[in-house]
Order: sequence, then structure tokens, then C-alpha cells
Amino acid sequence: CEFMAADIANWQPAVPADVIYANASLQWLTDHPTLFPHLAAQLADNGVLAVQMPDNWQEPSHTLMREVAKEMGHPESGRQPLPSVQAYYDILTRSGCDVDIWRTTYYHPLESHQAIVDWLQATGLRPYLQDLDETEKNAFLDRYLARLKAHYPLQCNGKILLLFPRLFIVARRVA
Repeated sequence: CEFMAADIANWQPAVPADVIYANASLQWLTDHPTLFPHLAAQLADNGVLAVQMPDNWQEPSHTLMREVAKEMGHPESGRQPLPSVQAYYDILTRSGCDVDIWRTTYYHPLESHQAIVDWLQATGLRPYLQDLDETEKNAFLDRYLARLKAHYPLQCNGKILLLFPRLFIVARRVA
């Protein structure tokens, strides 16, 4: 196993890869119609591109981020929606791959609405918060928390169920 720092858009291994694995990372990059064929081209014959990406752009946890940013006059700064499943299938089959693709929704029981905020501050909220001063950041998070409470009901045990859809793609380059 070898790790290297490189721009994935231009990365080329010294020899074609048997496996390229990306877990919860490629959703942050743009231009998947160019990126995914590039990655498929780096595979050896019968090599596998295995990708998992959160597909939660339309979930309240993420739509509310965008809405709060807009309400507060902040520019859109989060990630963009993923292409459709059909688009990924076509992109990768045109790149010479057999493709298996599916979407699964995980239900994460969290202790509170604040737990959603705490979790997402390390991921989806980062682009929205990074350029705010402390007062703006607190105002954003307070408004976001209030909006979350309106969209995520408490379960009978007092917990919150956070829906977290994920997209899985396994593409094998045909020899």
C-alpha cells in the first residue's frame, strides 16, 4: 500500500492500479463527468474503482445549511449536488467499465439536534463557517439549530434520527 499527495484530477500511478478506493471524499470535487473517466483510465484491466459518497444534498440537514446562508446574506459555499445515478452509470460504462451502483440510507440515532450540528461542523458546515467571525458563526449555528428542530422530530426515546443517504459505485474496467 502506498500513499501519495497529488491532485486527483491529474494523478497517474506509475503502473495501472488494481484498486482505486475513495470513501466520502469525491463529493467535494467538481466535474465528475471528467474526473470519473480519468480515474477509470488509471485502472489496470479488471481493476476496480470503488467509491462511496454521501448523497445527502437534498436532506434537511443540508438544504437548511443553504437556506440559513441565504437568509443571512452569505454566498453559497457548500458542495454541489452529485450527478444522477444514471449519469454515473453512463460515464463509467462509456469509460469501459462494468458498473454496479446503489444508494442506501442510513438512519443515525443522535442524542439531540445539537448532535447534528456538532457532527456536521466537521463536514458539510465547514464551507459555510470558515469565513465567518465568531459572532456571525454563532448566529449562523443558532439559526441552523432552530431550523433543524423544526425538521427533525424527537423519537419516542428522545433521540433524533438523522437520515444519511450514501451512493456506492463499484466499476470494474473490462479487460
